Amino acid sequence: MEETSQIGAFLRTRRARLRPEDVGLTVYGTRRRVPGLRREELAQLAGISADYYIRFERGRLDNVSDSVIDAVANALRLDPDERRHLHNLAHPPAHDTPESPELRPKLKQLVQALDPTPAYVVGHHTNILAWNRAAAAIFDIDFDAVPDAERTWAHLIFRNDNVRRVTAPSWPEMARRVVTYLRLRVSARPDDTALRNLVTTMTAASDQFRYMWETHDVADIAHGRYHLDHPRVGELRLDFEFLNLPADPGVRALVLYSAEPGTPSAAALRELLGLEPEPAVE
Repeated sequence: MEETSQIGAFLRTRRARLRPEDVGLTVYGTRRRVPGLRREELAQLAGISADYYIRFERGRLDNVSDSVIDAVANALRLDPDERRHLHNLAHPPAHDTPESPELRPKLKQLVQALDPTPAYVVGHHTNILAWNRAAAAIFDIDFDAVPDAERTWAHLIFRNDNVRRVTAPSWPEMARRVVTYLRLRVSARPDDTALRNLVTTMTAASDQFRYMWETHDVADIAHGRYHLDHPRVGELRLDFEFLNLPADPGVRALVLYSAEPGTPSAAALRELLGLEPEPAVE
């Protein structure tokens, strides 16, 4: 299975970022053939035999226990997303969520009603399933004019000139978020053919995507701030929140953007959306 090779690649990259002295191990000699921890050192930290760990890293333990996975994760100092990713790779979960969800009309209605708050619904493939006028405005793009297959953040961030220009100040962070999210999502949805096809397409189409993909970094997306450079109003510093939709398992989240009140970004956003300036505080 592909997951077995992914386990090895992931664990090797995690070992490579730790030095023996980082985890309290004594280093004898100065010549080391591998960066970071050796497999034997990792096994020692995890409290398992070196042979057992080597077989695990090679994907040869079908019945590896959760306790062993957690011991390895602790030894590697994995964060919660990385830990979840390792469990997914060791015990691939099944999913029965449709790959091309049909949005409920009421959800589409909600997205439109949120205008002038920029809002869109995003799927598990970073695909934009519904959006309002304000969301299109902040990224300076006509989502309707983008082919369905390319209306994903993977395509837009790496391949769309308009979006790359607008997001330039935060582009490295945004690009990394897209790739690390997709890496995590692929391990959580191993049977999702369309998701795997998207990754295959992007690794062939973008050297930058492929480079980031091969780091095996993983991270979910929940909230944050992006710095945009809009051609009409200039600098926009916008906060975003991902709101999970438990009643709609076929989609990832409702995403909302806002600017901190009283800031130049808030004024620029109101100008962009054709709103009256905020009233002055007396």
